[in-house]
Amino acid sequence: MLKRIDLARDYEKHKDEYLKAIEECCKVTAFSGGPFADKFDKEFKEYLGAEFVQGVNNGTSAIHCALAVLGIGKGDEVIVPANTYIASAWGVTYTGATPVFVDCTADTWEIDASQIESRITERTKAILGVHLYGQPFDFAAVKKIADKYNLYVVEDCAQAHGAKFEGKMVGTLGELGCFSFYPGKNLYAFGEGGAVSTNNAEYDKYINVMKNQGCNVRYYHEMIGYNYRLEGLQGAVLSVSLKYLPEWTKRRIEIGHKYIENINNSLVTLQYHPDNTEPVFHLFEIEVEGDPEKFLEYMKEKDIECNRHYPVPCHLQEAYADLGYKKGDCPNAEYLAEHCVTLPLFPEMTEEEIEKVIDAVNGYRI
Repeated sequence: MLKRIDLARDYEKHKDEYLKAIEECCKVTAFSGGPFADKFDKEFKEYLGAEFVQGVNNGTSAIHCALAVLGIGKGDEVIVPANTYIASAWGVTYTGATPVFVDCTADTWEIDASQIESRITERTKAILGVHLYGQPFDFAAVKKIADKYNLYVVEDCAQAHGAKFEGKMVGTLGELGCFSFYPGKNLYAFGEGGAVSTNNAEYDKYINVMKNQGCNVRYYHEMIGYNYRLEGLQGAVLSVSLKYLPEWTKRRIEIGHKYIENINNSLVTLQYHPDNTEPVFHLFEIEVEGDPEKFLEYMKEKDIECNRHYPVPCHLQEAYADLGYKKGDCPNAEYLAEHCVTLPLFPEMTEEEIEKVIDAVNGYRI
């Protein structure tokens, strides 16, 4: 069966480099932070074109750090898209602040800037935009609103390594950018990993202390800190992966465009990609008319694994039931959640496999 994503293909191709990097880290036992994590921070900073990068233990912690450094806490509110992975909202909650969910657009499936202003209160401190599926959200529209109300903009770039908005790399647009290197991401570790990017030196210093148990000097804790360091082994692996990210990104874009150009089933709706953006196709989502489970079973019969991302939007999750949201509050996000399916897309796919997916999707009938 063609997997939705097959990480083993990359591992087999670059196994010697990965194992050598891991061995070098093991030889000096630099496992928690240390030179291999620091080396990756420097390399990723240069890749992004950001002034600073702080590697952390995962993308959720990255969001927590980014909001905490802005002074966001109890009693504050942060605007968050309803259509995103729940970790975007966790980062807000961890600070003690409240996520305020906003619908996505019907076409890009990114945060709907036109819905933000009505959700702003005197307690709103920031807008957390998510470049979901590798498609940049409309940063210019969001920033215009943020500037009007003196709000911060933080980017969740967990699915968008290398994506661009109006020619600029995501993660360098807002106050801070938050990345995840969870396995399966466009740039991934052999476990958990994340990073925060910024062009603000004071933010960078704060996060460096925050992630290191609240200290600059060992055993002298100047603030309430967290154990959020990037592991040395993951830094070593990420340095290898980063070398191939441009190549992987190019291939993802090729596959994404082949899907866009050749999938033409009237029962299937594709995501819209505005001309001023350069998506990197982390996930290739489609809306399927009718029951998506029937489509999944059909694709399985065709020997193709698909799955569903985020079948319950954030505002309707049980964890946030106390916020009082109900069905109908974010209709576009709800419709997408009820009809979304993720097609296979990863850099090592063959041309035959791409055609197989296209033919299967085009052949689907209710």
